[in-house]
Amino acid sequence: MKIERLSNDKIRIFLTFDDLSERGIQKEDMWQEEPKVHELFTEMMDQAYSELGFDATGPLAVEVFALPAQGMVVIVTRGKYDRERYGSTHEDDIADEIYEMEVTLEQSDSVMYAFKDFEVLIEAAHMLKAKVTEAGRLYHYQNKWFLHLEPDEVDTEQHGALIALLAEFGEGSSVTTAVLGEYGKLVMEENAVGTICEHFKRHDS
Repeated sequence: MKIERLSNDKIRIFLTFDDLSERGIQKEDMWQEEPKVHELFTEMMDQAYSELGFDATGPLAVEVFALPAQGMVVIVTRGKYDRERYGSTHEDDIADEIYEMEVTLEQSDSVMYAFKDFEVLIEAAHMLKAKVTEAGRLYHYQNKWFLHLEPDEVDTEQHGALIALLAEFGEGSSVTTAVLGEYGKLVMEENAVGTICEHFKRHDS
């Protein structure tokens, strides 16, 4: 489980499928009213408080993104905390009813991976070349490079191997193409993998 702060009132949590299976949770359970899901959410909020000081009291908007063969990304946005309603609380005695969750689930078959270093992206592209042809769209956003692959650009039989390879070099991202298109910069509109391989050589070549 990896937690990062996006803003004062928003955090992002990445759960691998191992994180879920260890707790006996299937992907489909994430939008069910089940005790084990509530336990997982409480655990996530406790960890968010201990690591980031994120106080999850008050209404919360929870967005769950299912990423193919990677895991799940949970975006938690904190609303305004009504002290008159809830009173003064501490993390040790936060009651279940304080979590007013509005859960949205989205599942995408497209693949989005972020790379902090362009040199690492070059390495990944040369490895990907054997698995995908004329595929990929490249964006630059918040000092990271985002490689986006549409479902029809990925061979179904190669999907698992492709994700495993990407995970070695980058990290799965829940950033949408809409956000990248509006706030980021489109660097390569098509065939990003092939274009990178054509113009940039690997260090060991």
